[in-house]
Amino acid sequence: MKLESGKYSIQGLAIDGICKQFGTPLYLYDAGKITSQVDNLRKAFDGAELKIKYAMKALTNISILKLLGKQGVGVDAVSINEAKLAIRAGIQAADINFTPSGVDFSEIKEGVALGLNVNLDNLPILEKFGKEYGSKYPCGIRLNPHIMAGGNIKISTGHVNSKFGISIQQLDQIKAIITKYNIVLQGLHIHTGSEIIETDVFMQMSDIFFGMAKDFKGLKFIDFGGGFKVAYKKDDKITDLPAIGSRLSEKFKAFEKETGRHLQLWIEPGKYLVSEAGYLVATTNVVKETPTLTFAGVDTGLNHLVRPMMYNSYHEIVNISNPGGPVKTYTIVGNICETDTLGSDRELNEVREGDLLVLKNAGAYGYSMASNYNSRFRPAEVLVIDGKALLIRERDTLEDILRGQKDVID
Repeated sequence: MKLESGKYSIQGLAIDGICKQFGTPLYLYDAGKITSQVDNLRKAFDGAELKIKYAMKALTNISILKLLGKQGVGVDAVSINEAKLAIRAGIQAADINFTPSGVDFSEIKEGVALGLNVNLDNLPILEKFGKEYGSKYPCGIRLNPHIMAGGNIKISTGHVNSKFGISIQQLDQIKAIITKYNIVLQGLHIHTGSEIIETDVFMQMSDIFFGMAKDFKGLKFIDFGGGFKVAYKKDDKITDLPAIGSRLSEKFKAFEKETGRHLQLWIEPGKYLVSEAGYLVATTNVVKETPTLTFAGVDTGLNHLVRPMMYNSYHEIVNISNPGGPVKTYTIVGNICETDTLGSDRELNEVREGDLLVLKNAGAYGYSMASNYNSRFRPAEVLVIDGKALLIRERDTLEDILRGQKDVID
């Protein structure tokens, strides 16, 4: 998003013009930013055989999946329906890493039937998999490394009390099950959380991986998950990807030199690829002054962007309708019958009724976590690609809210 000649634009298209065409609230995505993030990852990890698996739970729109697929990116799916969406988008089953948690074994069997890379995260499922498939179908395992990392406890997934993965302290049990059923283990996977800025976290993971890799001769890949931090504010500390890429590449080369075995390096970025590419645009309904605060009430809320309430996340807010106005302090709130504060004590150019406010970093876990709470419609989604604004999801209607409901009262 750029400010040029008094107008905010994406790829040369004025955002206010896009909103006149499609209305608000509106999710708006910049395809150019997504593809540039893919390029950044490849440059950072150019010393290894890298496979990027987009963590599609961040944003599942089929047009976004197709855009990434055209860049040679696979996906990380955490439900069978995510995997089916990816296949609908043209992603090959062999490029889909399927890592569900706490699911019934029938979902694992469906993943096998589709030809996915199945990744198992608990011992009972590993046992069932061995009984069902033996050496006939390979699998990976998700490990819990007992590493605390990430920006919020709700998105830290590799600590000792996390539900995710098989504890590294249960390595002997893993080996026993694999030996018992002659399971073909093709991959080791760890995902410790989101918004990881410590390079050493990835080095700790690599130590665990390469220590185990010597025991499993059939391995094809090691998957470090995602969690790369992007900037939400000016001067935010972000993940040093070139440093991680360089150090991990050296580790892979050293392992190959020592053992004569070549392994692929997999990563599963979600937020990194789409967060900064996405914007939630809202219209100001009311400016409400109280003895203590000035509220700017907008036509969106926690039903469209739950992250500020769920994770205390920060999203920069910009008044794109009045970029030259005097700066005042506002608390930006939604139109939901809950306390849905999108931003407290924000210094913005003077906000007036009808002004468009843009919430940045809304591409990841925005629309994908949206709901019809208060029976309000979910927004439309628009992708700006090659200088054109294209509708990639229609705004909900009342019929969408009623779909599936049954009127059984006479």
